[in-house]
Amino acid sequence: MTRSPSQVPRPDTVTVRPGRPLVGIVHVDGSKNAALPLLAAAAATGHTVHLDNVPGSADVQMMLRLLQSCGYHLGRPVSDRGSVVVMPHSGEPPTADLAPAATIRASYYLVPALLAAAGTARLPWPGGCQIGERGMDQHFKVYEAFGDKVEVDAAGYRVTRLPGQAAGGEVLVTLPFRSRGASVAAVLRAVVGGQRLQLVNPNLSPESTCVLGCLQESGWSVQLTQDVLALLPPKRPEPPAAVTWTVPGDKIEAGTLACAVAATGGQARIEGVGGQDIAPIVAALNQLGIRTTGESAALVVHGVDSPTGQPLRAVASLAPGGLDADFEPALMALALGLPGTHLFSDSINPGRHANLLSQLSLLGAQVEELSPTQCRLTGPQRLTGAPVHATDIRTGSALLVAALTARGSTTVSGMGQLRRGHADLPAKLRALGADVAEGDR
Repeated sequence: MTRSPSQVPRPDTVTVRPGRPLVGIVHVDGSKNAALPLLAAAAATGHTVHLDNVPGSADVQMMLRLLQSCGYHLGRPVSDRGSVVVMPHSGEPPTADLAPAATIRASYYLVPALLAAAGTARLPWPGGCQIGERGMDQHFKVYEAFGDKVEVDAAGYRVTRLPGQAAGGEVLVTLPFRSRGASVAAVLRAVVGGQRLQLVNPNLSPESTCVLGCLQESGWSVQLTQDVLALLPPKRPEPPAAVTWTVPGDKIEAGTLACAVAATGGQARIEGVGGQDIAPIVAALNQLGIRTTGESAALVVHGVDSPTGQPLRAVASLAPGGLDADFEPALMALALGLPGTHLFSDSINPGRHANLLSQLSLLGAQVEELSPTQCRLTGPQRLTGAPVHATDIRTGSALLVAALTARGSTTVSGMGQLRRGHADLPAKLRALGADVAEGDR
């Protein structure tokens, strides 16, 4: 198993006080959003996978427990607390209660692994952050394209692999939009069935393409354009005894830390992430006058040259190279302290703005809500510390950024939500010099 959380419950609240500019070097954890599908992919392959850089966030720990409940064996190399070994299913049908799967959104990635283990997957409706309706219709259409039977009720859903499905056939799936979850579902279902896949309009986020890269290392052939993914099974009949995959660094954690550094006028090197993963946040920060560069394995905030006053349009997008929706909340918190009139839009998670704006207003922020998914603000604004609550992961991280510039103390409760996506974001801020303490003070 990966590193386990402390047996001593951690406080649900942190207290943040403004201080000097954040400076220094910090290393991000592995990406929660990439680790979850990679763990499910490891189970779906049917052979032993050594997965490195696994984060200790609560959602990832839950996925590990769920895989064990499904009959998969997990191990941890001695003295390697960031790695986990996923070994093939025991052969016995899973009998454990999978009700805890309702606590995380990514539980839907378990369907192919359960189909491989037992021929059927019975799961509760996924939970996680309450940030608006994110249905599973596209997932169900994927499984139906493979010939599976899908049944739904108030408690959850069941996907059954019907008898007579032959391995090696080709399946065509066309997505109406670039859904990350449905794209991964299609890929993992093809892996379980040993089938060729043509996926039209695939999601091309790093969290999806890292799964494809790992499958290539396991012998699968991947042909990818912006519009079509072609996936072919390995030519050799037997899979390798074991493979090693690596979870990419958390681009969202890196972007959040960069926004925190920029908000305080600091300079920092954020290591463990790089390349095209962080290009959108680098572009946004430079547009605001915050000189930032992306290196092969680091995001470097050089400091504020001079705020440009240019309007920032932070519009979440599923398009290739678009702004990941999870960058948007931290950018909003940063923009509150910078000149200009800035627009923010997130139609991917339609309930997130309602969560975030209500909490920012408690700090004195004035944000005009144009629609449930669009808002704008004019900076700079002066914030004042107050008690606020992290209603979801990204609201929690954005509140930490905003609190670093507010006059007086800010108490942020709901840290259990934040830890679902980040094992210890406050500790990384403290490493850069932030005054963030657990509990009330």
